[in-house]
Amino acid sequence: MRHDYRMSEADVGGGTPSVLRGRFLYNEPMRKHLSWRAGGVAQRVYIPTDLEDLTWLVRAVPAHEAIHMIGLGSNLLVRDGGVRGVVILLHGVLTRLAIESRTQGLPPAPGGVDSALVYAEAGVASAKLARFAANHALVGGEFWAGIPGTVGGAIAMNAGCHGSETWDRLVQVRTLDRQGRLNERRPDEYVIGYRHVALRQMHEEWFIGGWFRLERGDGAAARARIKELLQRRIEAQPLQLPNAGSVFRNPPGDYAARLIESCGLKGYRIGDAQVSEKHANFIVNLGQATASDIEHLIEHVEETVAARTNVRLIREVRIIGERQ
Repeated sequence: MRHDYRMSEADVGGGTPSVLRGRFLYNEPMRKHLSWRAGGVAQRVYIPTDLEDLTWLVRAVPAHEAIHMIGLGSNLLVRDGGVRGVVILLHGVLTRLAIESRTQGLPPAPGGVDSALVYAEAGVASAKLARFAANHALVGGEFWAGIPGTVGGAIAMNAGCHGSETWDRLVQVRTLDRQGRLNERRPDEYVIGYRHVALRQMHEEWFIGGWFRLERGDGAAARARIKELLQRRIEAQPLQLPNAGSVFRNPPGDYAARLIESCGLKGYRIGDAQVSEKHANFIVNLGQATASDIEHLIEHVEETVAARTNVRLIREVRIIGERQ
């Protein structure tokens, strides 16, 4: 069902009246939007039409209500009791992907490096960014082909694989704050680590896009590298079953999958949630897993690994919502 909401100045705290042009879904099953294919309902889901529509929506949501923005839902679990507030779906909406022509306001290229800037919005699939760069003879972004999510998620968690991380290539990001304002920020405004990004000054903001600097090089070689990485992913990961990618970060000097397997947990099940028999750092849905099954299995893996190896695994996946 589609609703147009007329917003007055009182609704948004000033400014000219506008109309929300997107679509609201009520009591929407989040399993339809998450790669685990499990989870409870969201009170309200909003699908904006474009960036302007998104900014109006964020301004209109009362300050006491939570806002959750998701892309492909590839590192997220919504508990079976559901999630309150507003869930905003960005994939298929914020899709701008282009070689950046402007230079004003952006960091200059390092001396002696033949490079270009690519601007990608948060709803662009990471693999699409990798292919776009390679097709424009830009190298260094091939690793994004192995990240099962969107650019927004990759920026938010500093996603990476095969020795490369997203913020290695970021020179500037665009964010949207709770007041509906767009900001442009540099990396030095953030604390950036392994699968972790935090704004130094605490504000509630969401990543809307980013500018990535990539070197000019051999596009054919980059495309071949992408093909190789995708084949390795197919061979190593349980892509035939619903999953959320790596569940845990790799601890320093080790691998979460090795630790989990060393504890005899490969294949361990709770309901229809199973530690993958193909890759121990993946939890798969065998068909009818609930969010509770998955969360209890995550907790069991954490507790078992901590007890037997004295290593406390840190989650990569986010869990939100209410327990039943």
